[in-house]
Order: sequence, then C-alpha cells, then structure tokens
Amino acid sequence: MKKQKGLIVFAVACLDVILIALASTFNFHTEVCFFQAAHSETSEYSWYFKPRSDGLQPQNLPEFAFIRDYEAYWVGEPKEKVIYLTFDAGYENGYTPQILEALKKHNAPAAFFVVGHYIKSSPELVTRMVDEGHLVCSHSMNHKNMAVMSDFSAFKSEMEELENVYAELTGKKMPAYYRPPEGKFSGRCLKYAQELGYKTIFWSFAYFDWYVDDQPSEEDAIKIITTRTHPGAIVLLHATSQTNAKVLDRVLTEWENMGYELKSLDEFPFEQIKEDLGASKD
Repeated sequence: MKKQKGLIVFAVACLDVILIALASTFNFHTEVCFFQAAHSETSEYSWYFKPRSDGLQPQNLPEFAFIRDYEAYWVGEPKEKVIYLTFDAGYENGYTPQILEALKKHNAPAAFFVVGHYIKSSPELVTRMVDEGHLVCSHSMNHKNMAVMSDFSAFKSEMEELENVYAELTGKKMPAYYRPPEGKFSGRCLKYAQELGYKTIFWSFAYFDWYVDDQPSEEDAIKIITTRTHPGAIVLLHATSQTNAKVLDRVLTEWENMGYELKSLDEFPFEQIKEDLGASKD
C-alpha cells in the first residue's frame, strides 16, 4: 500500500512538472491556468495565448471557446493587416505623455483601460487621451478580481462607479469596452459585463513589460513585438513600462513599414467575427 501511495505521489509530481514546462511556452498575463475538462460559469480562468513568430495569428484555444457567447473578443480578422493597440493603465508611472506623443506623431489611435485611481490621480492625462481621439475604457473601478464576484450588484457597482468618475471628468459616456483586471475571468463575469452592455476585450499579443523594476531592453522589446505581430492583433502593452515609452515610436514605424494599419476598437469587426465564429462552430 505504501509503495502504491508513493507511486501516486511521484506521478502527480511529474504531472506538475510537465504542466509547468508546457505553461512556460505560453504567454500568461499573471499566473498559470490549468485546463478544466468542462466549462462552468463560476470557474475562474486567466487569459493567455500561445505566441508565434511566423506572422500568423495565435491559434484558437478550445478551453476558451465559450467566451464567444458573451461578446468577448481577443483577435480580429486573420487576413487584415490591422492592429488594435491597447494599454492597461492601473496608475501613472510618468511615461504616458511620451506614449501619447508617439501616438500623435503617427496619428495612431489606442484604447487605454483605466481604473478609478488613474482617472482621479491623472485627470489631465485622461482628458488629453479623449481630446486626442483615444478611447478610455473600463478596467473596473478598483481592480478587484471580478471573476469571483457572484453578486451582480457588486459587479455592476464596480463598473458604474468608474463610469460616473469618467463622466464627471469628461462629460462623456465611457466607451463600452471592458478588460478584466489581471486577465482573470469567468463565464459569469463575462455574462455580467454583457448584460451591462459591455464587450470584453482580451488580447492576442502581450509580453512581460509590467514589471517596472525588471524592464526588458529596448532591442528585445522591439524584436518580440515585431516578430509576433500578426493580422487583426489586439496588442496589450502597459503604460507603466519605461521600455514601452522609449520604443513605441520605433515600433509604430516598424508596423507601418510592415504594411500594418492601426485602428480604433470602434472599428473592430465585431459582427464579422461573430459570424465567422458561428460558422466555425457549426
């Protein structure tokens, strides 16, 4: 019996090692998400994708197929050389003005997913984003783990409080695009967002740029970003990254040289993507 138990423990340990090794080939935003056999509305997931460097989109992941039912999107049309540039901005780290200058130079639109603290602490930057034609979107009011919220009223409060802060500052209604904090989500929270009129926006490109004390080199960043560029990319960068601020002008130039056009999320082909997914599902 003891020998059998020992073999079981050894087998489980080996499985953990294999899963972690496989996970290292993926691009996780926060933490490893172990696959679940069946989707449950209450199961918590962490968004990730499998990057590739051959100019093609990352492949669809079967375990995330259910997001199509909740107005959630992560990549655009596979044949259109279009990029949708997005930034997550939990707080201002001094680099957003430089980012905005690069975007202005290239006449490139972007979407900034912000929290309440950002709007309250950096109102002049939020106003500038809006004035210069960018979208300022919801990353929730307090950057909580929205995936574990079972109470719709609590989820709604997080979203509406941010909407109100944004409206007080800009006099405008917040664009109805939502990005779950840390990429953590559940079918339930996607459903809640959908019921509030939001489209959830994940991403098909990200890299390890959010550690402010361990930034990638400029050359490494440019190489990773450009080699993993693909049609219909929803690119996630962090506005807190010094490297991103330094390289954005060069990256935008590289994208232009590669024949890519940057478009706003307002131009994203939501209806076409839904039709394509519906056809593939059938």
